[in-house]
Amino acid sequence: MKTAKKKSAKTDVIEEPSQEPRPVFRPRAECVAAGKALRENVPLERHAEWKPSSLGRDLIDILEKSNQGRVPELVPIRYGRMLRSPFTFLRGSAAVMAHDLATTPNSGIQVQACGDCHLLNFGLFATPERNLVFDINDFDETLPAPWEWDVKRLATSFFVAARDNDHSDEEGRAAAVESVRAYRERLRDYSKKNPLEVWYERLDAQTLIDMAPDAKIKKRREKFAEKARQRVGEHLFPKISETAGGRHRLIDQPPLIFHVNDQDYEAEVNEAFEAYRLSLSDERRVLLDRFRLEDTVLKVVGIGSVGTRCFVDLFFSPQNHPLLLQFKEARPSVLEPYAGKSRYENQGQRVVMGQRLMQSSSDIFLGWTKNRRGHDFYGRQLRDMKISVPIEGCTPKQLKLYAEVCGWTLARAHAKAGDAATISGYLGKSDTFDQAIGEFARSYADQTQRDHGTLAAAAEVGRVETLIEEDL
Repeated sequence: MKTAKKKSAKTDVIEEPSQEPRPVFRPRAECVAAGKALRENVPLERHAEWKPSSLGRDLIDILEKSNQGRVPELVPIRYGRMLRSPFTFLRGSAAVMAHDLATTPNSGIQVQACGDCHLLNFGLFATPERNLVFDINDFDETLPAPWEWDVKRLATSFFVAARDNDHSDEEGRAAAVESVRAYRERLRDYSKKNPLEVWYERLDAQTLIDMAPDAKIKKRREKFAEKARQRVGEHLFPKISETAGGRHRLIDQPPLIFHVNDQDYEAEVNEAFEAYRLSLSDERRVLLDRFRLEDTVLKVVGIGSVGTRCFVDLFFSPQNHPLLLQFKEARPSVLEPYAGKSRYENQGQRVVMGQRLMQSSSDIFLGWTKNRRGHDFYGRQLRDMKISVPIEGCTPKQLKLYAEVCGWTLARAHAKAGDAATISGYLGKSDTFDQAIGEFARSYADQTQRDHGTLAAAAEVGRVETLIEEDL
């Protein structure tokens, strides 16, 4: 049966599915046994290992390579944000950790990996049904890769965040271990379920509120959920727009938000938008076509993404209902040099497909495109109740509770996208792996502090240029 290949008039954006053979899934007992047998080659205790490679690890060189193709004027902002603390350094150095994780032991089992699985890449957002759910919310680096890489980066982020909040290393290790324990135990549960149950399962905000161990934390979660519900375009666009010449215009806030002065820019935007439109399913196009494009600005986002091209488009319906879409540049995953190239030529499509596979529910306007300059993008609504959990000032108890939720969420994503039974068989029922990753997280947190110092020293001697913002 042939599948039609759709094209825009100017740009190929939808690729024909590859003719890969269908995978063969075995009974759970066989998968568990196969996973258990893998411990002979890579014992669970070995995952505690971390030591930097003696060859080819020039930190600044790795970071500078990851800057290739970014907007040069914005790179100093990236470095400035990374220098704020070891934790912000970790957030901005996914390419460095990918390089390092590739040297660590792994069982040989791959999943659709997040690729940048730190604790602030989880959070709340709205489903198409307008329910508020908790899930992974950043997939810029998604790619099939060893499942251990996500687990190790997540656990490390908790250890580094604990230090950032002046918690003891014992408390930081407890949070890291908790994220792995939750992952291991939840993954085992998912491996026993009907695949449809796993696919449909989601962690909604009300469940998180009901799970709160005491009234204080319950109230904190209720306030956080209510704050998320206010983060929608209808509330945002009046704060970032103005009316000029009878048109709504997004307000320039250089160097973070600004209009592009280019003679061919409007034509380029319209061309890329049409290609994006064709990446959506037919019923989503019907909805999108009710809106007209009013204005576009370039926006600086995140820490790791600073310097990549990100555009915010403002649309209105005939009755002046606003819609804000964000188009974010998609570059090859930082995992690609170590895990192999994506099956998708368009990196925006790589992000979209990985997100749809791993998330419990995805944005209705999630799609992809390519502009005439050869840059790939993926599009989605701006914010749409999307919010990450603030960690500044959190207590060790709060951090540990959050670690449990993130580990649980990662387990569901991996179970949806990979072989949960084989991974579960490898992990077993003991806490051996949990403790090993706790030790890895401590060692890599030390490495992160050293790397943060190396970047600071490079900035001091002028090897890298930095721009420190007064307020993020």
